[in-house]
Amino acid sequence: MAESTTPDPTRPDTADLVARDRRFFGHPLGLMTLFTTELWERFSYYGMRAILLLFLTAELAEGGLAIDTTTGQAVVAIYGTAVYLLTIVGGWLADRMIGARRSVLYGGIIIAAGHVSLAIPGGGWSFLGIVLVAIGTGLLKANVSSMVGELYHRDDPRRDSAFSIFYMGINIGSFFSPIVVGLVRGIWGFHAGFLVAAIGMALALMFFVGGHRLVAHAGEDIANPITRTELPGVLRLAAIVLGSIAVLAVVAALLTGGFSLVSMVDTLSYAAFLAPIAAFAVMYRSPKVTRPERLRLTAYVPLFIAAMLFWMIFDQAATTMTVFAATRTELSLFGIALQPENFQSVNPLSIIILSPLFALLWLKTNDRPAVPYKFALGLTFAALSFIVLAAGAWLAGDGRVPAVLLIAVYVIQTLGELCLSPVGLAATTLLAPRAFRGQAMGLWFLAPAAGTAITAQVVQLTEGASDVAYFGVTGLIALAFAVGMFFITPWARRQMHEADRLEGVLSAGE
Repeated sequence: MAESTTPDPTRPDTADLVARDRRFFGHPLGLMTLFTTELWERFSYYGMRAILLLFLTAELAEGGLAIDTTTGQAVVAIYGTAVYLLTIVGGWLADRMIGARRSVLYGGIIIAAGHVSLAIPGGGWSFLGIVLVAIGTGLLKANVSSMVGELYHRDDPRRDSAFSIFYMGINIGSFFSPIVVGLVRGIWGFHAGFLVAAIGMALALMFFVGGHRLVAHAGEDIANPITRTELPGVLRLAAIVLGSIAVLAVVAALLTGGFSLVSMVDTLSYAAFLAPIAAFAVMYRSPKVTRPERLRLTAYVPLFIAAMLFWMIFDQAATTMTVFAATRTELSLFGIALQPENFQSVNPLSIIILSPLFALLWLKTNDRPAVPYKFALGLTFAALSFIVLAAGAWLAGDGRVPAVLLIAVYVIQTLGELCLSPVGLAATTLLAPRAFRGQAMGLWFLAPAAGTAITAQVVQLTEGASDVAYFGVTGLIALAFAVGMFFITPWARRQMHEADRLEGVLSAGE
């Protein structure tokens, strides 16, 4: 198995092939291929996500599935959890079996099939579509980003700006999709909206396949192919994972009174809670991990918890905040009629506007404050966004809040995202043990997976709670953790400094 995936030593390196190519804003044309691929993929993903809850909870006469609001929110939240968990699987498959390029291609085809399935009336087709989109996104999400990195040598000064351009494509697609899909949904119905998402994914595939020569050999090689001797161990691991999920499914069914949509939500929730605990335990107990690395891993735990709680709030854009937009918000702004899903365009637009300002701010402050403080700030902004929303709901009483209030809430959350998200993966790779450095991306994705799983449980446990109580209590709890994060940050930094000191002593002893 390994022999067929070994890179050809006579083949020119991808980065060498594109090093002198500056035809796309000073970058290789391969970046344009990946930029447009991701733009349209994100257009399809966020367009589908923007109307998913509205579709699940709309009456049958309106083209929906008539699922109650609480269960619908839990399903959408756990759908996000599944995407993040499957992203880890997709990264593993790319690294060990099929390579990033095939992973992106297969993922895109599965996503397109999922959107087409959603565009076909019928509950069975709808749930099949949701599953297919989750699987396809898991295959594609991380691997298209890794292909961008393969276009450049590690010391290429264009590397950072390449990712900035690439992420701009993500936000352009994310900005336009809720607007376009919402407009189509308002005129022709939900299935037409899902068809627009399918067209977006088809365009992504066209750009990816049509531009395959421009990315040279990026994503073709398999970084760590499975050898024949490793195959039994891999199969045992797969059996353990599948067996564990089956056990969780039985437990969830016993607790909920039988196998159902709710028990499926609970099964994935339990898996998302247990996965980071297992990951940390494996790393901490590994004989390959040194004492300094254990200190760093210990320091990373509060960062992970802060990130988990941040994503718990932030990813409610597609669940509780969509319900709030539909039922408690004035759907007009300066005389322009709005659809509930349109508000989900505020975050990517805010990212586009505010990202350069934050980049300048970190430059002027010499990248201060320290990473743990940035995590605390990010969680603080997320908590405040829900407190502001609760205050607005309280002031409105039984009426609707102005659209500008919900827009402000999204902007506040974006401020938090810019404090936490850009430094999250960097902090993960910095603090993860060397023996697990390649799995750092997976560890980072476990934070939003667990966060959305919390949402899936909380919306079920708080069924019937008022908006003031739900958003207010959630915001205050998150704020308490943020304050605790500020207090625990000096301890975390001491752990990191002690790890650096010990490594220096060990190096000197060698």
